[in-house]
Amino acid sequence: MERSVLHVDINNCYASIECLLDPSLKGKCVAVSGNVEERHGIILAKNEAAKAMGVQTGEAIWQAKQKCPELVTVPPHYDTYLKFSKAAHDIYDRYTDRIEPFGIDECWLDVTCTRRDIKEVADEIRETVKKELGITVSVGASFNKVFAKLGSDMKKPDGTTVISHDDFKEKIWGLPAADLLYVGRSTQRKLASKGIKTIGQLAMTPPKTLECWLGKWGIYLYRYANGLDDSPVKYQWEKKEIKSVSNGTTAYRDLKNDSDVKILTFALAESVASRLRRYGFKGMGISIGIRDSRLKCYSRQCRLSCPTSDGVKIAQTAFRLYKESYDWSQDTAIRSITVGVHDLFSEDAAFQLDIFQQPLQLEKRERINKAVDRIRERYGYNSINRAVVAADKEFFRFDARLQNDIHPVGFNG
Repeated sequence: MERSVLHVDINNCYASIECLLDPSLKGKCVAVSGNVEERHGIILAKNEAAKAMGVQTGEAIWQAKQKCPELVTVPPHYDTYLKFSKAAHDIYDRYTDRIEPFGIDECWLDVTCTRRDIKEVADEIRETVKKELGITVSVGASFNKVFAKLGSDMKKPDGTTVISHDDFKEKIWGLPAADLLYVGRSTQRKLASKGIKTIGQLAMTPPKTLECWLGKWGIYLYRYANGLDDSPVKYQWEKKEIKSVSNGTTAYRDLKNDSDVKILTFALAESVASRLRRYGFKGMGISIGIRDSRLKCYSRQCRLSCPTSDGVKIAQTAFRLYKESYDWSQDTAIRSITVGVHDLFSEDAAFQLDIFQQPLQLEKRERINKAVDRIRERYGYNSINRAVVAADKEFFRFDARLQNDIHPVGFNG
């Protein structure tokens, strides 16, 4: 039996909820934004009216207001958004127990068990959400998760798009390759440099060629473009596999030298290491992402010879990556930093140490890290900290673990 897969996307989730709860915002251009005073002044979400004026998620508030002077910005209320997300999930639960979240506002549903027409189910869910919650959703309906996700983006707001075996080439092969799941800006540039600009062109490229260009993701993208994705929609009770642990923040002031960057890198690395140990993981891959005052982004990563959950090792590696790649001669300050660890393994997994590592020293460091975790668990995260972080009182008060808790889950996990 062919699967019936839906992807349900709450339209302009944050902004829609704010407009629903505050009638004075009706008919206005509205955006949910960070706190300008704390230098988190970017657009997190916008309503349709603001979108029509060119306001984009992720841009600075001042940039958005240049396009839309009448833009009304409101602070986020994440607890409220979570309540609406939970209420939407309760509606989805009436149709299936295969409900896989993709962020707070998106979900895949496998409704094959209903044995009903897929569009009928999709439209019924749309109307139920609108009636019971007062917000709208767009729904993509297809025979796999990738095409369902594509469909939910095609009719916004409050629309249903069905993509079937018979018409998927007609409906999606002419779309930009960037519209396909997991074709980010870097992958898009690589494909464009090879003359691949549409999903159809991607689909007709030999998989071995794509693998040569993009590694294993080339094979995935070939399968996605040709409707061959067979990944299941997970049961809602299934525990998600954590693929990486990362943490990023916008600094309370511009970072203007190596010392500034080192302080924030150590603060973020320490929080990442703490969470790795809490989850029982070590990681082989270290990454750092940087956004400067021009909002230009840079990222670098490397692979260690042996996995680690040590904050100092993570910080030193991330800082080295930054030193090797960032050019201060451009006369631009750094605004935000993200530190991440990927390629995770169980902390109990056995690995061959390299000749430069000393087992007794590693064991001693692990015991110290666990002792620090116990102190923080009892007295609070900032009850003990690295001296390098304490050098700046603002960073010392910054609780990196609580303020920016991010651990992406891979689609193919």
